Amino acid sequence: MIIYNVTVSIDNSIEQEWLSWMRTKHIPDVMSTEAFRECKLSRLLTGEEQGGKAYSVMYVAFSREHLDQYQKEHAHKLQEEHSRKYQGKFAAFRTELKIVEEFYHEG
Repeated sequence: MIIYNVTVSIDNSIEQEWLSWMRTKHIPDVMSTEAFRECKLSRLLTGEEQGGKAYSVMYVAFSREHLDQYQKEHAHKLQEEHSRKYQGKFAAFRTELKIVEEFYHEG
């Protein structure tokens, strides 16, 4: 399983607007590409920079091939839309993670 993780530091002045846009527009647009089976939106609780909040958007891809196709056919357009809308008010970086093993609490 592959996780495509986007970490975004967003300016405090637009945090709530950004969250609303992510929930109602951007994440649904990404999910509509059918490359991902789920998405988790999380706020980082440690390591935040002054003046902004940091969020992690974790998209779980159906497969490596699905992620490659997303990046080839959709990523640029969706990233560009985000960049135009929030220019100068965010910083982002992307990582890909391969889940090696999962462990669960047995209780």
